[in-house]
Amino acid sequence: MSTQVPDQVEDESSAESVSPGKQKRDAKKRERAKRVQEQREAEAAEKARSADDTYHLKVFRYDPEVEDKQEPRFDDFYVPYKQGMTVLDALMWARDHYDSSLTFRHSCRQAICGSDALFVNGSQRLGCKTQLSDLAEPVRVEPLPHTDVVKDLVVDMEHFYDQMEAVEPYFQTNSLPAEDEEQRQTRENREKVKMSTRCIWCSACMSSCNIAAGDNEYLGPAAINKAYRFAMDEREGEDMKQRRLEILEQEHGVWRCQTQFSCTEVCPKDIPLTEHIQELKREAIKNNLKFW
Repeated sequence: MSTQVPDQVEDESSAESVSPGKQKRDAKKRERAKRVQEQREAEAAEKARSADDTYHLKVFRYDPEVEDKQEPRFDDFYVPYKQGMTVLDALMWARDHYDSSLTFRHSCRQAICGSDALFVNGSQRLGCKTQLSDLAEPVRVEPLPHTDVVKDLVVDMEHFYDQMEAVEPYFQTNSLPAEDEEQRQTRENREKVKMSTRCIWCSACMSSCNIAAGDNEYLGPAAINKAYRFAMDEREGEDMKQRRLEILEQEHGVWRCQTQFSCTEVCPKDIPLTEHIQELKREAIKNNLKFW
């Protein structure tokens, strides 16, 4: 009976002697192994889908120039599935094999041009970035809400571009360096504005914003984020920052935001749009504070 007690004590002592660092490393290893396993399971599930399987797409159709297409409707397309197929791939297949009049915007197919923003299964998404395998059927593809439809999935972007231009989305400064010097920026300041520079002008955030839907003059999250990118850039100087804050403090500027986070949720580049808007609100308040 007594011979087992020292062994138990030794085992407990050994377990207690494991360093926090080793425990942390072991936890990371387990987490990595879990991620690898999940990825393998996802790949296996995708490969299990036969090449003969199809995805059912319900695509919004509208053409004001064709009499029998002036009434909006949905057309059904059954697209043969291939591993890695995106919504954009499926639309291109449907256009090339079923209906050459199917109209939508696309360009680079690398999720950086922002031209193929769509309303897919009730959410704003980039067609080239959205995997069919992540969506429930039928896959419902519509133009961006709260915008005028030009034809099928193409919407009028003129108003969005006007709002972006309203915040003067370009670098301005009154103090330029000497000809042989660079316009230097600290690492800390670059990190501060880094996420805001990722905007690809897709208008997904603007389309998701309930305030923009009801207020046509509201600058919108994309334009305010673009203003943030320059207002927080230390190279422009306080005088230019003051000018940008005056643009944002207007009635249809940052104060119209109701912090619903819808813009942040749909941003394909994961920009913390709502946080940027709230920070600009704080800057606007500090800008109007007087001490005397």
